[in-house]
Amino acid sequence: QVQLVESGGGLVQPGGSLRLSCAASGSIFDLYYMAWYRQAPGKQRERVAYITRGGGTTHYAESVKGRFTISTGSAKRTVDLQMNSLKTEDTAVYYCNLGQRRSLADDWRDYWGQGTQVTVSS
Repeated sequence: QVQLVESGGGLVQPGGSLRLSCAASGSIFDLYYMAWYRQAPGKQRERVAYITRGGGTTHYAESVKGRFTISTGSAKRTVDLQMNSLKTEDTAVYYCNLGQRRSLADDWRDYWGQGTQVTVSS
């Protein structure tokens, strides 16, 4: 019932910047978070960053800390990922993720976007 749509992927040179956006829609409860994951060829999917509903809590993978910034968008239930100082190692398909639960007594339920390709190359 939850749909996620990513945008902003593309080709960028090393050292360049790119901004990804994700918009969520559907039956979204009060308790939720949004995150960005990525998966490179031959690698497992890894979490890049996440942000809580109100934007008060963020977390970054060590590999991107200081270079990437996750933030809520101008519209409700949107999330952006500003990527600076991009490296070739950042090349991957980036996925938007939303986790939610009805109450504190429930487990988190995850939803995923289709992914957007980010390629860092000279």
